[in-house]
Amino acid sequence: MGIRQPIVSVLGHVDHGKTSLLDYVRGSTVVVREAGRITQHIGATEVPIEHIYRVCSDLIREKKFSVPGLMFIDTPGHHSFTTLRARGGSLADLAVLVVDVREGMKPQTIESINILRRFKTPFVVALNKIDLIDGWISNPNRPFVLSFREQRDEVKSELDERVYGLSARLHQEGISAERYDRIEDFTRNVAIVPLSAKTGEGVPDLLLFLIGLAQRFLEEELSTEEGPAKGTILEVKEERGLGPAIDVIVYAGTIRRGDTVALGTTSKPLVTRVKAILKPRPLDEIRDPREKFDSVKEVSAAAGVKIICQSLEGVVAGGPLRVISGDREEVLEQIEEETKVHIETKEAGLLIKADAIGSLEALAYEAQNANIPIRKFEVGDISRRVIVEASAYNDPLHRVILGFNVQVLPDAREILPNYPAKVLLNDVVYRLIEDYQKWVEETKKASEADSRSLFSFPGKIKVLPNCVFRVSKPAIVGVRVLAGRIRSGQNLIDRGGREVGKIRSIRTGEDVLREAIMGSEVAIAIEGATVGRQINVEDILYVAVDESRVKELESIGLNEDEKMTLEELLVIKRKDDPFWGM
Repeated sequence: MGIRQPIVSVLGHVDHGKTSLLDYVRGSTVVVREAGRITQHIGATEVPIEHIYRVCSDLIREKKFSVPGLMFIDTPGHHSFTTLRARGGSLADLAVLVVDVREGMKPQTIESINILRRFKTPFVVALNKIDLIDGWISNPNRPFVLSFREQRDEVKSELDERVYGLSARLHQEGISAERYDRIEDFTRNVAIVPLSAKTGEGVPDLLLFLIGLAQRFLEEELSTEEGPAKGTILEVKEERGLGPAIDVIVYAGTIRRGDTVALGTTSKPLVTRVKAILKPRPLDEIRDPREKFDSVKEVSAAAGVKIICQSLEGVVAGGPLRVISGDREEVLEQIEEETKVHIETKEAGLLIKADAIGSLEALAYEAQNANIPIRKFEVGDISRRVIVEASAYNDPLHRVILGFNVQVLPDAREILPNYPAKVLLNDVVYRLIEDYQKWVEETKKASEADSRSLFSFPGKIKVLPNCVFRVSKPAIVGVRVLAGRIRSGQNLIDRGGREVGKIRSIRTGEDVLREAIMGSEVAIAIEGATVGRQINVEDILYVAVDESRVKELESIGLNEDEKMTLEELLVIKRKDDPFWGM
């Protein structure tokens, strides 16, 4: 038996530099091509031991390792992708937890630690962006231990303070951690490797530490043996000149051209045959390769490959792959169980769509964290059927389809303007959730404004002294709105409950207003009133609310001053009729 390369999962908080770190290792620019510069799907990169020897030459000299290299899994950056991370964590032999030296631990950092703890995955902390510490003198590509020696004492002290602060915070999570070059017992302490994904300082230390950790503690787990391959489908896409293909991480066994495989789909597992296996060059990224793939007859774990099959109908990203050898039914049962999507649904809620099992679960996770109920979920693009189905929901706020990294199909786009369904699309999960929350807020405000415009809302005004501009036909007086609001067309009553007239218009200077709210001082024209008879200076007047509307007013959400004014109005009206408004 030989030794396979360990699978290394890269985790951490959004924008702390996970993909940037791998970009530096492989010399690529994947991060700038990701939506919002945030990783949306799992990617894979093979780093051969020869590359590590070159990068780490200042540290290892002539030392050699039996481990053949490292297979990095780049996991999605936002904390909503818990499920994908769990898969990444479960596949990983080791992990790198990336932390921004300036920001320290964030919610996603803790989430990542919990995932690693759940799967008992050994990990190292990459303390990124040390080049941004004030006064740091950059030494591109150099090992941290050599670059650190050349820094001024105050800069060294600043970095030490940040390392100690991170160690203290990790201690709160039950983890003992120390800077890697100061650790004596690696079985008791998590290593912190300071580095810069921008300049490359510390990257040799990280690669060497991972190789050393695998060599020393994981040799038994990395032993390979013959057997049918097991893998996880990262992505399903159309390849120019090749047709449909799947990106796969093979994490156990061997897969060969011509093998019969079972693949996870949206329903029953698909059984098909492997037509071709394409392997990216070392240091190339399976999601976005710079060079052509090599066509190979077989590949063994651990590897990231592109596979072309006789059929890929219904196959979904995030689903499992199994080479069928032996008990076919048992393999199909395993595939079916692993492909199940575990999302809690409600009787009333939204319909969500995503391009992969993992991202669907991730969208659901984020929605549930935001208290957004889900009625139904599906993998795939938005069709005409989905538009019609969503439009049938009773609650307008639930006639919504959230689509992550999917598109509206032509037949659905054609009918959408004629249906009440709202479609929100985004290729970043948390922005999709924010888009929905913003839409709900705007819709509620518009709905409230529409409903409020149908009512005479409680209002209370005072006729101001020295502000009688016309005595009658109509009376024009200056007033202050003491509470609630007044509008043109409303009737006014006095404290005795007697009607005094109707508001014909509201003005401030030359401007005509639709309404005036509490605190406003305006001139109003009152039809049917004469100053000195129906109204006088210093009088307190109320908007005459329709008795039949009182219960509705109480149910639609009055503000505090409107509630107070309504209560005063009820006292006035109930002097003559104790049951008024009940």
